[in-house]
Amino acid sequence: MEIDSSPLSKCSKEHQMIYKEWFSYADSDGDGRITGTDALKFFAMSNLPREDLKQVWAMADSKRQGFLGFKEFISAMQLISLAQGGHALTKDTLSNEVDLENLKPPVMERLDKLLAKKNKRAHKTNDPEQNGSSQLQLSPSAHWFTSSKSAKKVPLSSVTSIIDGLKKLYVQKLKPLEVTYHYNDFVSPLLTNSDFEAKPMVMLLGQYSTGKTTFLKHILKNSYPGAHIGPEPTTDRFVVVMNGPDDRSIPGNTIAVQADMPFSGLTTFGTAFLSKFECSQMPHPLLEHITFVDTPGVLSGEKQRTQRSYEFTGVTSWFASKCDLILLLFDPHKLDISDEFKRVISSLRGHDDKIRVVLNKADQVDTQQLMRIYGALMWSLGKVLNTPEVMRVYIGSFNDKPVNEAVAGPLGKELFEREQEDLLSDLKDIPKKACDRRINEFVKRARAAKIHAYIISHLKKEMPAMMGKTKAQQRLIDNLEDEFAKVQREHHLPAGDFPNVEQFREVLSGYNIDKFEKLKSQKIQAVDDLLGYDIPKLLKSFQNPYG
Repeated sequence: MEIDSSPLSKCSKEHQMIYKEWFSYADSDGDGRITGTDALKFFAMSNLPREDLKQVWAMADSKRQGFLGFKEFISAMQLISLAQGGHALTKDTLSNEVDLENLKPPVMERLDKLLAKKNKRAHKTNDPEQNGSSQLQLSPSAHWFTSSKSAKKVPLSSVTSIIDGLKKLYVQKLKPLEVTYHYNDFVSPLLTNSDFEAKPMVMLLGQYSTGKTTFLKHILKNSYPGAHIGPEPTTDRFVVVMNGPDDRSIPGNTIAVQADMPFSGLTTFGTAFLSKFECSQMPHPLLEHITFVDTPGVLSGEKQRTQRSYEFTGVTSWFASKCDLILLLFDPHKLDISDEFKRVISSLRGHDDKIRVVLNKADQVDTQQLMRIYGALMWSLGKVLNTPEVMRVYIGSFNDKPVNEAVAGPLGKELFEREQEDLLSDLKDIPKKACDRRINEFVKRARAAKIHAYIISHLKKEMPAMMGKTKAQQRLIDNLEDEFAKVQREHHLPAGDFPNVEQFREVLSGYNIDKFEKLKSQKIQAVDDLLGYDIPKLLKSFQNPYG
């Protein structure tokens, strides 16, 4: 359910002033956001039935942020006013047919008295004689964000949504562990606020001319700025396609330093990569909820000998960790998986649940050939992915041309239409599952950081106190598999959660192991509390108040 995206422009200045005072009262934390708990108390003063209030919340928080900003709050008040006037609440309630500018604010019982009391209290608080004795009283529920073993507390009153809670937990409990044991150098850069707040991302991967850019054009029903389509490797750069006020392309160096964009971690790949990275912005309803990443075609045969000027698999791995869905595109005439494509798919290790396979241009072969091609594709993927589970494969022809029925036949046309509906449904579900995905990735990161801390502190412990440090370091690096096994046995950890040995060894070679920190049990305990107490209580506390 969508609401009018610009209620401020359809609300008189007089009413805006009233709503501003109401918003300030309802916003108990003063951070410019009204959470479900605050909304529950404030909306209840309208005396509308619970079902109507549930509808108001759902329509006002159409982007599922878990809170209302001032703009959304005005929409909610307008909806309540219309409901009090007998209007049915539907997705068209705030359409242009309603005179929103002259729509009176809703009747909120006891609100005038409460505002008068608040103003009186504020006047008293400003009195210097009163300030010395005033104390902040927190409700008992405000301490849910703590455990009996955790020293640091994040009161509920300071948390506005699940994402906001994860941000605060990261800064207070997980980030200190990552910084102490150099997790950002070995595994993944430290997270920023923009990493938590970014829209869900979908990455397209495939060999050149498998139809990645055409697929994106088909989904958006439009070509994005700077898109090139052709039988040769036309997309020579990573392109992030996202929503924006107008059509424009932003260079990689510029986008990587913008604090409100989640791409600052890409600076580690250097200027050579950033010159092959850009952001294409365009106004589009789908891009308001999802960001797409179009990638250069993976090279095959002789072309692989021409080395790229940046670490291609490293970049794809970085994007994979940020993405909610990864689409591997094949076409019937390019089923061979090149060496570079094998390395790319291997770099997706740990993100198997995000991977979907698209067999594109399937209307170029008849039904009998398609069955053979599908079997050959599954066999090839089974060897590369090295997993017994079968990947979900979408079969179709994702372009603007009608299906070639002369080749595919009527059965093929019906199959392609159903597969396309399934894929579009999968894409539409991404924003709904974005919060769950963030929690899932956060928990995975916390566990990985904990294992990393165990490995680093173990290596430090194995170093001699005085003589022979250089030889000891080389021995540890050479026998890293054995050291991993020791850590696994000592702390009873699953082998599948350990990092790639070769990648770890490569980074470790640039460090002096003797300079690492010993195991700090309080930091490990903080992450244990995070996983065992804080996240479950966060999920329990921030449910839809009208759900």
